[in-house]
Amino acid sequence: MGKKKVLIVTQEMQPYTAASEIAKIARQLPQHIQESGLEIRVLMPRFGTINERRHRLHEVVRLSGMNIIVDDDDYPLIIKVASLPEARMQVYFLDNDDFFRRKNIFTDEDGSYYPDNVDRMVFFCKGVLETVRKFGWPPDIVHCHGWMTSLVPFYLKTAYKNDPLFSRVKAVYSVFNETLENTFDDSFFTKASINNLTAEDLNAYQSEEGIHLHQGAIAFADALVQGSSELDDPLEKAILAANKPFLPQQPEEDYSAYLDFYEALFAEEEVS
Repeated sequence: MGKKKVLIVTQEMQPYTAASEIAKIARQLPQHIQESGLEIRVLMPRFGTINERRHRLHEVVRLSGMNIIVDDDDYPLIIKVASLPEARMQVYFLDNDDFFRRKNIFTDEDGSYYPDNVDRMVFFCKGVLETVRKFGWPPDIVHCHGWMTSLVPFYLKTAYKNDPLFSRVKAVYSVFNETLENTFDDSFFTKASINNLTAEDLNAYQSEEGIHLHQGAIAFADALVQGSSELDDPLEKAILAANKPFLPQQPEEDYSAYLDFYEALFAEEEVS
């Protein structure tokens, strides 16, 4: 049996995006995973704020050329890659001119949220799984960080559940307080219904208050991690109600507990 494979999917990562809880963990955790002897791949959006020349991004032609359908429209998916020399680790970026070539990440110059953030999220989450298929690289764990990744556990358990590449994968979702769901409308349910899914399949993402991205991801993930240092009360209740393997937030610079957490999930996979 070869090395276990861990895919990190994140909306932010230092040094490519500004410092944040997500960006810091997404930078340090993959390096720790790799140094432990596991195989690692990292996927994130290629936001327009990322300086391609400074970070030496270049297109991976053999992976590019796919089209991702969002709300009945086709959008080309371009894959780029950069290396972190100090970590001997590559980071893959999902790019598209319509969605990501902007001067800001989620808001315009006036501070207003982009009206197509839902489309951008769906494009990214579906693009992640299509990119992994193009890799031909079956991950044992897919660990998602940030609200923009919240559809990945859902897609793994529904639209892609019969794909042999993902047949034994464990979806891990790190729960952070940050989310943009209050800026979404009900078009979210139709736009996120890819590959013959229906809006009803997304019921877990619906709460009494409206759309609840973290709640949906919690419902479809196999295991959960506390990302924010303190979680809002509704999130704590949702995690408790889920009754799934859970890793509390760990002290800074200490990522060994993540490896123990993964090992327990690997053991479950082998038993099943």
